[in-house]
Amino acid sequence: MYAQFFGNFLLSHEVITKEQLLTAMEQKAAHRPNLGTLAIHAGYMSAGEVEHIHILQTHQDLKFGELAVQTGILTEAQVNELLSMQAPDYLALGEALVSSGIIDNYELERLIVEYASENEIYDLDSSEDSREKVEQLFKHYLHTSEKESVNEFELLYNTLLFNNLVRFIGDDFTPILGSKCLEYPKSFCVSQEIRGKFHIKLYIDMPETTCIAFASRYTGDDFEEFDEYVAASLEDFVNLHNGLFCVNVSNDYNIELELLPPMIETSPLFEFKNEAFLMPVIYPFGTINFIFELDCNEE
Repeated sequence: MYAQFFGNFLLSHEVITKEQLLTAMEQKAAHRPNLGTLAIHAGYMSAGEVEHIHILQTHQDLKFGELAVQTGILTEAQVNELLSMQAPDYLALGEALVSSGIIDNYELERLIVEYASENEIYDLDSSEDSREKVEQLFKHYLHTSEKESVNEFELLYNTLLFNNLVRFIGDDFTPILGSKCLEYPKSFCVSQEIRGKFHIKLYIDMPETTCIAFASRYTGDDFEEFDEYVAASLEDFVNLHNGLFCVNVSNDYNIELELLPPMIETSPLFEFKNEAFLMPVIYPFGTINFIFELDCNEE
C-alpha cells in the first residue's frame, strides 16, 4: 500500500504529473510479481492452489500469505521467504521513476525521507503492509483532504476498500486528494447501503469505458463492450466489499448490520443531504470516483 500513498504524495507536492505517475505505475506492475506467482515459481503452490486462495479472499479479509498459512498450503517460513523476494512497493515505484529519467536517485532518497517523516512511519523497508501501517497512511490522507474527522469505523471501511482494490483489481492505483461533495453528476454509478447501528452508503461511479476495464480485471474475463455482465461485475464488487466490512464489524465489535442489495443509480445528478466525501482513484485504465455517505455515530 506504500506505493499508492507515495504516488499521492508525489502528486500533491507537484514532483511529478499524473501522466508520469501512470507510466511509472505501469512499469512497476510489469516487473513486480505477486506472492502467488512467486509461490508457483518456487514450487510451493500449484496454479489451482493459488486460485483457491484468491477465492477464499472473497469471503475473508485476510492477505494471500495469511490464508495460505491458515489452509496449510504454505508455512510461515515459506511466506517470509517469498516476501523477501519482493522489493518494497514504494521502492519499485521510485525505481520506475528513476529509470524513466523523471527523478534521479538523490531526489528519490530525499523524497522517501520526506514522505516517511510527513506520514510518521519509520519502517519503510517492510515488504508487507500491516493493517496498522495502512491505517496510519490512510488517516494522514484523509486529514490532508477535506475530511474533518475520522472515527474507527470510517477508517476500517476505507482501509478495507483500499485492500480490496489491491486484491481484486490491482495495486497500480493512486488516490487523489478527496473533497466534500454536495452534488455529483454521474456517469455509470452503482451504490449500496448499510444500515444498523450506523449508516453507510457507497457510490462507485466511472465512465462506461472504465467500467469495461474494471470488470475485466475483477472477473478475469476480457470484456470488449459495456453490457449487463459488466454492470453486474461492478455490483458484485460493491457487494463483496460491503459484505466483508459487515463480517469484520460483526466479528470484531459484535455489531450486526443490514446490507441492502446493490443498485444501479439512474438519477443524472446526486444532491447529498448527509455529509458525503468524494475520493477519486486513478488507474492506468481510468479514474474511479468513490463517494461515501457516512454516519458512523452509533444511534
